[in-house]
Amino acid sequence: MRSDAVQRDGAPLWLRLAAGAGLLFLHLPILLIFVYAFSTEDDSFTWPPPGLTLQWFGAAWERPDIWEALGLSLRVAAISTAVALVLGTLCAAAVARSRFFGRETVSLLVILPIALPGIITGISLRSAFHLGDVPFGFWTIVLGHATFCVVVVYNNAVARFRRVSGNLVEASMDLGATYGQTLRHVILPNIATALLAGGMLAFALSFDEVIVTTFTAGNQATLPIWMLEELVRPRERPVTNVVAMVVVLVTFLPILGAYYLTRGTDTVAGSGK
Repeated sequence: MRSDAVQRDGAPLWLRLAAGAGLLFLHLPILLIFVYAFSTEDDSFTWPPPGLTLQWFGAAWERPDIWEALGLSLRVAAISTAVALVLGTLCAAAVARSRFFGRETVSLLVILPIALPGIITGISLRSAFHLGDVPFGFWTIVLGHATFCVVVVYNNAVARFRRVSGNLVEASMDLGATYGQTLRHVILPNIATALLAGGMLAFALSFDEVIVTTFTAGNQATLPIWMLEELVRPRERPVTNVVAMVVVLVTFLPILGAYYLTRGTDTVAGSGK
């Protein structure tokens, strides 16, 4: 009865105000970026903006360096996500469905890259590539991003595997299904939304990654790296704000989709981040 009354009455006013203040504190800087993307001023940030214009969107559209950086970010994110889906799902299946010595240690080692500071991961990868005489470029960026993308997919997949009854697989095999048929008709339908949510989150994390990319990119620049360089040596600051707005939208949509895919279940999308 008490629980029902609390649900009917809702949170107290002071708690709702505190939550609203916290959300405003977190998201107001992002909203300011959106406003400055339309500012007529091109060399400083003034409030309120002296005027609003769409000219910087056209300027950003005509910059070939932006398109090159955007294309690189999309390719890296897509391949890193694909690698993470394969490796993360296999690791999750092994940990959730098997009992072996060191199982918890394996789980910890899989999650560790996303728990460590990005600069530690970046320095470690750079040292490993240097010792292996691996030239820095596209594939070193992909490998660097895959280290933390695997964790996101693993977290979602292992939670879903633990919720899927092993009796379903045994029943499928008892009825004469092959391993391939069981995977296609029993396992994948039960974990599909978790894999999709994990993949979308992995794509978003890879697309806006800066620190690990800085240590593994060599002379190439993804879109976040391009933005960082433009802030150090600004030419057209509103153009940088336009690109930042695009990055926010590209990363927000997969995260929103992952939230809706895992809403109402015990699976917490991106719980390792």
